[in-house]
Amino acid sequence: MPLGSTEQHGPHLPLSTDTLIARAVARRAAGLLPGRVLVAPAIPYGASGEHAGFPGTVSIGHEALRHVLVETVRSLALWADRVAFVNGHGGNAETLRAAVVELRHQGHDVGWVGCEVPDGDAHAGFTETSVLLHLAPEHVLMRRAAPGDRRPLAALMPRLRAAGVRAVSPTGVLGDPTGACADQGRRILRELAADAASRLAAWRADDQGGLSR
Repeated sequence: MPLGSTEQHGPHLPLSTDTLIARAVARRAAGLLPGRVLVAPAIPYGASGEHAGFPGTVSIGHEALRHVLVETVRSLALWADRVAFVNGHGGNAETLRAAVVELRHQGHDVGWVGCEVPDGDAHAGFTETSVLLHLAPEHVLMRRAAPGDRRPLAALMPRLRAAGVRAVSPTGVLGDPTGACADQGRRILRELAADAASRLAAWRADDQGGLSR
């Protein structure tokens, strides 16, 4: 089950960036796994309150998202033996963990993997722009791409949590998309899918349902 968001990604990427990436990772990971693995339609809305100051962002909030995730798994569990979420938006993670913990306590075999790139920039920068140039170049406006705040996410997080993305980046970009290229995006997506497939195949969940190799 790909889980994304509908939110600003600077002036050059589509609102569906996180959903497109989560769907692509899920499909490619499924193709690497043995047996019968189905990829569900993506959930395109998430908890995106930190982006709420930008036009186009649609956030359903943490509580509504938790209910969606819980009820989705309860429905899928009527015929699916196991459910895995592939999460493309970091803002969903806290709620995803809470929902998966609740579901596992109810006896459902459910886990999740993320689409984080080690050492990648945080939002609408080189990493996501490269992946979108590979996946959906027709939706990328590179002439409008410009650097945003390039500090590591850990350094930005206190201000982001307190005041949202606009407080640190008027364009909504966290990173530098100007050097992005489709070849790098292909490589990044291949590595994300291989990592997800490895975690899904091992199916070792931590106490919050996160899957490790």
